[in-house]
Amino acid sequence: MAKIHVTTKINGEPIEFLCDPSETMLDALRNELGLTGSKEGCGSGDCGACSITLDDRLVCSCLMLAAEAEGKEINTIEGMAEGENLHPLQEKFLEEAALQCGICTPGMLVAAKALLDQNPNPTETEVRFWLAGNLCRCTGYDKIIRAVLDTAAEMREAAQ
Repeated sequence: MAKIHVTTKINGEPIEFLCDPSETMLDALRNELGLTGSKEGCGSGDCGACSITLDDRLVCSCLMLAAEAEGKEINTIEGMAEGENLHPLQEKFLEEAALQCGICTPGMLVAAKALLDQNPNPTETEVRFWLAGNLCRCTGYDKIIRAVLDTAAEMREAAQ
């Protein structure tokens, strides 16, 4: 089977890669591009561990074909920090111990950032609804929800 040439932008950088027509974006990220932050928790789009943004839309990379990235812009967990400076959500997840095993954490962070990019002042209900597609089997959700809400408040304060 012939490989497909894909030209895209990942975490702000132009990228070209070859993929099989049936290869998922998750597999391309992890195996072809060495971006192993996105995790495969289920392979069926039920857990959110592989969440990325595609043209600012939150998607499960396990459900997307790599070939669909052609001409699109993708952001992964690896693109959240700026060099050594963690994104405020990453800082708050650490500060509030909103993580444990780390399988869900990248997807939770990507999803939370997508929410705050669209809605910098979410209610607790909105955060819970937005993150409903991301499953955590270790920590429960209270610390995660609190970290997102606290980050949103701090980011709004910093913007004033």
